[in-house]
Amino acid sequence: MKAITIGVAMLGLMLGSGAALSQTKTLAIATGGTGGIFYPLGGGLANMLSKKLPDTQATAEVTGGSVDNIKLLESGQADMGFMTGDVAADAVKGEGKFKKAVPLRTIVAIYSSPVHVVTINGTGIEKFADLKGRRISSGAPGSATETQTFRLLEAAGIDKDKDVKRERLSVSESGAALKDRKIDAFFWGGGVPTAAITDLAATPGVTIRLIDIDDLLDPIVKKYGRIFAPSVIKAGSYPGQTKDSPGFSAWNQVMATDTMSDDMAYAITKAVFENKADLVAVHMEAKNIDLATQTDKESPAPYHPGALKYLKENGARP
Repeated sequence: MKAITIGVAMLGLMLGSGAALSQTKTLAIATGGTGGIFYPLGGGLANMLSKKLPDTQATAEVTGGSVDNIKLLESGQADMGFMTGDVAADAVKGEGKFKKAVPLRTIVAIYSSPVHVVTINGTGIEKFADLKGRRISSGAPGSATETQTFRLLEAAGIDKDKDVKRERLSVSESGAALKDRKIDAFFWGGGVPTAAITDLAATPGVTIRLIDIDDLLDPIVKKYGRIFAPSVIKAGSYPGQTKDSPGFSAWNQVMATDTMSDDMAYAITKAVFENKADLVAVHMEAKNIDLATQTDKESPAPYHPGALKYLKENGARP
């Protein structure tokens, strides 16, 4: 009888443990490549949410970037993801790499990332037109960088398939390839500073050059709308960078789809703003997370109702 009692008790404990485990919510966060900013910042976000949200386990997943992240959200393989506004705008409209509209919902606008066109002294590349006939990296497959590269080349009248020899490398791979002279230049859409570019610029015997692209903004805006805003990569942002590089940038957001519950979106938004210091400790671009920038101007997708509730409670929205 005693053995039966113990067995029943143990069964009860096992069932109770199973019930507790089944109540744990999992959040898969789609980020980007390891050499950029989405991945470390996503890791910091996952760590913070796992600590601050009850019964929640969040994980950061390495991905190709914005295009991949949206497709992972659409298929239900990720719960939220990092993405640039220009790619998100395509997804919302069902254009570009997206065959149908994706019901994206913004959780938080995080920071603005300029488009970098990176080369080094000795390649002979002084201006954007000099890229014609050269070996370039257009960014990893599935990344926002690849989409941005194609739009820049188009605006400059350079055929992406005929006028350049194109590799599809991540920012880390691009930096290594440029250092080894396997390519002549690479494109990157990301925050400042980006670790992979800093590493390249700090290499002994290497002096980086950022190519100005401000003259390409108008033709891009005429065709695709205001998906970018003028910006400048300031001198000294990277080792050896001696002058400002004028160009343009896109806002980045953390987004989910309309399937995320209002309660979860509210809890995530609250955690981000009330634990911002945890994210700043991971990367300085998190300093740009601000209630004042949570507007429709910075986001091509509507804010999630749960996120909107938190923003309105804190005076960020009318």
